[in-house]
Amino acid sequence: MENETLVEKRVTYTLSLNDQLILIENVPARVNEETGEQFFSPATVECLQQTVLHNQEPHHFIQIPVYSYSENLNNVA
Repeated sequence: MENETLVEKRVTYTLSLNDQLILIENVPARVNEETGEQFFSPATVECLQQTVLHNQEPHHFIQIPVYSYSENLNNVA
């Protein structure tokens, strides 16, 4: 069994809820250096749930482009 190397980082948590994309920035996580998989403590998960469920006022808003996936793209290397 391989040893995982987990490092403490601040990440952006992304959630799609009711056709809305929600981002929560600066979330503490342990991140697997090899795979990028993120692990959150139970306290962090509780905080994330409270943030979303209680409709806290967002820090700021952003605009993002939205694309549809297509398997028929031309000129893709």
